[in-house]
Amino acid sequence: MLAKTKVSWRGTTVPYELPPMRPPSEARSLLIRVMRGCPWNYCTFCSAYKELPRKTVMRSVEEVKGDIDELREVCDEMRRQGYIVEPKTAFLADSNAIIIKTADLAGIIAYLLEAFPSLERVTSYGRAKTVLAKELDELRELRKAGLNRLHLGLESGDDGVLQRVKKGATSEEMIAAGIKAKEAGFELSEYVMPGLGGRDASERHVEGTARVLNAIDPHYTRVRSLILTPGTPLFAEYEAGEFQALSRLEVAREIRALVERLEISGRLCFDHFSNPPFLRQDWEGYQFPEEKEGILSTIDSALERWAARLPACLPADQADRTDGLDGQTDLRDESLGPAIGTRL
Repeated sequence: MLAKTKVSWRGTTVPYELPPMRPPSEARSLLIRVMRGCPWNYCTFCSAYKELPRKTVMRSVEEVKGDIDELREVCDEMRRQGYIVEPKTAFLADSNAIIIKTADLAGIIAYLLEAFPSLERVTSYGRAKTVLAKELDELRELRKAGLNRLHLGLESGDDGVLQRVKKGATSEEMIAAGIKAKEAGFELSEYVMPGLGGRDASERHVEGTARVLNAIDPHYTRVRSLILTPGTPLFAEYEAGEFQALSRLEVAREIRALVERLEISGRLCFDHFSNPPFLRQDWEGYQFPEEKEGILSTIDSALERWAARLPACLPADQADRTDGLDGQTDLRDESLGPAIGTRL
């Protein structure tokens, strides 16, 4: 069993197991680790859970409830010291909380809401295949128990790209899972990854991703531009010359192409540092279709300013492919190589 992380508050230390990551939109949430790692863990671009066993390490219901009790004690101590502690949101980690037996997860959620009656939203990650494996009534049971929002990783809507990065689901399965999650009553966030197709599959990646998103019409589409992370299989492909990564300029153009093709009614969010800095990076993002033209205008303006700063003697195709990597994601530094670093 993994050792628990110690959480201290003004001299009070409790054993509490923290998850390794959470969505940016859950920055103010209680973090409840209901499982460890990723039950799939084959995705070639992801480094998040590679140090954990591929097989899911489940936590017992009683262990999770113990963490909830300890969190409640810490919050009560904070209140006794004069702090206002009324959490509104909670996130169930790690990568795929809904893989837990439905009755067990519903019981955990009920216990959490009893301990923290101020909670208005409970969220978790999930996988398309897990959504499809659950009966609709099971998903509705989780929704009724208090699980409000699901974050699903689409990444790409092109089957070739999905297969290459070992995502473990087809584009049609992604569509079916997204529609099923909405039918069960969840607020749905779908994640997409500009740049994941590389130079060879860029056009197919954009077209397929737009097609899937338009078919699902999620409440939120969250953009996570590709960051090549050392230690991942995709980074090894990049180093071996087997994956031709897009420059940041090309990624910005790919984002524009995706936005242009979207016919959705939800919100498009760029709430991550991997995205171009000229796009608003708040958690609620841009409302479609009302703000679609505004996004396109913003991107066009940025690309025009960028092009004006390139050396006049440098052909556009060479500018796109110029290396000069410095680990930054700010387009203003004129470093036009791909983004390399860590996503966490």
